[in-house]
Amino acid sequence: MSKVALVTGGTRGIGAAISIAFKNAGYKVAANYGGNDDAAQKFKAEHGIAVFKWDVGDFEACAAGVKDVTGALGPVDVLVNNAGITRDAMLHKMTPEHWREVMRVDLDSLFNMSRHVIDSMRERNFGRIVNISSINGQKGQMGQTNYSAAKAGIIGFTKALAHETAKKGITVNVIAPGYIDTEMVQAVPEKVLEAIIATIPVGRLGKADEIAKMALFLAGDDAAFITGATMTVNGAQHIAG
Repeated sequence: MSKVALVTGGTRGIGAAISIAFKNAGYKVAANYGGNDDAAQKFKAEHGIAVFKWDVGDFEACAAGVKDVTGALGPVDVLVNNAGITRDAMLHKMTPEHWREVMRVDLDSLFNMSRHVIDSMRERNFGRIVNISSINGQKGQMGQTNYSAAKAGIIGFTKALAHETAKKGITVNVIAPGYIDTEMVQAVPEKVLEAIIATIPVGRLGKADEIAKMALFLAGDDAAFITGATMTVNGAQHIAG
């Protein structure tokens, strides 16, 4: 029987690549999204992947969303916490709203989503949780105290949950991508983008498919002894100790 994979922020960018990779590997995939109905329906039509709309920053909305996914596809075997936003500003100009919005979507969502799948995973003695952090959660980034803090928090959350769930056959791991060739990165001014690429030793941006393949590996049987780990996929731009 096919396993069920739920990907938050799963209809665009890295999330879309992850959803497609899991579908191609034989999983039943649920792609969550938060707001862009046109993009989600286009994604569904093009790839035949079920899409589900809810706010990952809302605990009760996540409960209802997971219930809908379970009803349509079955219990969630793999959760990929990918949803994230940025609200960049230097700290002396950052508003409380900038801070709270990023924390809510990028970090609170891990609790909201994981809490609603963990009981079922524990009962079945199997589960895979893959959390998408960022190079900027490892090294920090000017103008992103909110985003860097949230993405660093993901790593701490993952380590703690990995300890809690290891004996239940559940692995919890992090992928920390570097700069990936997505719409968000391509929107950066050309000169700024050139400067970013100049700091990447392999000399290019990463590809969304490369992150997707790492997520697929961590969800598979070959990665059953890997838990609590952070996989850096950044072209050696930042080498974590």
